Amino acid sequence: MDARTLSRVIARLRAKAPEWNPTVLAEVADETERDPFRILIACLLSLRTKDETTGPAAERLFALARAPEAMLGLTPRRIERAIFPVGFYRTKARVIRGVCRDLLARFGGKVPGDLDALLTLKGVGRKTANLVVTMGFGRPGICVDTHVHRISNRLGFVRTKSPEQTEQALRKKLPRRHWIELNDLLVAFGQNVCQPLSPRCSTCPVRALCPRIGVTRSR
Repeated sequence: MDARTLSRVIARLRAKAPEWNPTVLAEVADETERDPFRILIACLLSLRTKDETTGPAAERLFALARAPEAMLGLTPRRIERAIFPVGFYRTKARVIRGVCRDLLARFGGKVPGDLDALLTLKGVGRKTANLVVTMGFGRPGICVDTHVHRISNRLGFVRTKSPEQTEQALRKKLPRRHWIELNDLLVAFGQNVCQPLSPRCSTCPVRALCPRIGVTRSR
């Protein structure tokens, strides 16, 4: 699939997206007026955790604290109780406190809008950093999670073996005008239609454009 065809795919997904359940991170961005801090924390909570668990956990935590200094005023145990049962909740509580300490010590309590600066925060990887850059600051970045990795390969736009490789391939091939919206579109598409094992190809808005690479069973 070439870039022009992928642009057609993105346009069709964009038109269909209002009918799908939104991603939890898109909801956090909208509800917090795109507050980079809460987007960052919600993304950390979402790692290896389903949206239906992440959303309520983020709400409970943000009811207690919405800024780095306030978050550090909570004990690790209180953060753990607020975010349970997200995956690795004890580890995530420690990471959240560490990130808050670092934000206060090195960035004046503000989340940096630069990808490289975000990556210096312990526990923040490329997926999280790119998402904060795009959702929190409206700047170009390509956030690749399992959905973006899977669907980009299923469409035949890239041929990669890991999300990291997919990000680099997309940076080379994907027009920059699509970078910001790509993650939210493909994640919502992946959750609602293009599932990993049995995608809903019969109702897919881009089925005529998709070579269905790797698909052995569909609905």
